[in-house]
Amino acid sequence: MTTTAIHRCCTFRVGAACFAVPADGVVEVLRAGRATRVPQAPAGVLGLVHLRGRIVPVIDAAAHLGVDRPCPERATLLVLTLQDDWYALVIDEMQDIVEIPADGIEQTATGGEGAGPLTGVFAAPEQLVHLLDPQRMIQALTRR
Repeated sequence: MTTTAIHRCCTFRVGAACFAVPADGVVEVLRAGRATRVPQAPAGVLGLVHLRGRIVPVIDAAAHLGVDRPCPERATLLVLTLQDDWYALVIDEMQDIVEIPADGIEQTATGGEGAGPLTGVFAAPEQLVHLLDPQRMIQALTRR
């Protein structure tokens, strides 16, 4: 009997698209507050927020993912931890925590140094879920 690896992911919506990140990297989900702007910050970084003694960069997920959408009325911050640092993605709506079988993920082409944050796609019964590697997203911001 073979067992299929399962990825536990948090799904969220940005525009009309559904995305997922590994659940073990999610710190919390908050209602978006006002971020303090940072002069000469990379494109896609909206500013910084102070969260429980940490300074957390706020990243516009739509701009970074190439999703076209109007500014959300009630944005949400998805706070992630990556190598002991916290980052907040501005998303439109938090959805569910789902278990995605590894053999159900269609891998995307990975291009090494310039690889984008999308790692795969899963065809859920109700929607297409785009899997993200948050580390790649942050690395792309720091390379710009």
